[in-house]
Amino acid sequence: MSQRIAGIDYGTVRVGIAIADLSVRIASPLEIYQRQNKEVDARYFRRLATDEALLRWVVGLPVHLSGEESPKSYEARQFGNWLTEITGLPVDYFDERYSSSQAEELLQGANLTKKRRKARLDALAAQIMLAAYLEAGAKSNDDPGSIG
Repeated sequence: MSQRIAGIDYGTVRVGIAIADLSVRIASPLEIYQRQNKEVDARYFRRLATDEALLRWVVGLPVHLSGEESPKSYEARQFGNWLTEITGLPVDYFDERYSSSQAEELLQGANLTKKRRKARLDALAAQIMLAAYLEAGAKSNDDPGSIG
């Protein structure tokens, strides 16, 4: 049986989602979920956890270059805690410092319209963060630290 994890690029409006199978250690973008309300969101994430047979969530932490957490990091941690409450699955947190800018760079080279780039950005950012998590040995990076 495959061991799957989901990477989350947290946003207050949209959540980018990527999936990885730990046996092959490859992350793939899954989709972008448009948030609605707590009840609908909870149903969606419970169904995702069941349908994908997930073992855990990996939530990206948007931190400053210094490694200090931002207000968005706090929101991402609250979201991760909520995911654990509603699904019963553990959450790892991982530094997503450059995932969105890397995703934007990759999409710029793809010759897509601005609308199509935006439609793919969050899921690609989740994939980049999840791939980095796998490359780091699938270990949480709860305290990202400075890059300097």
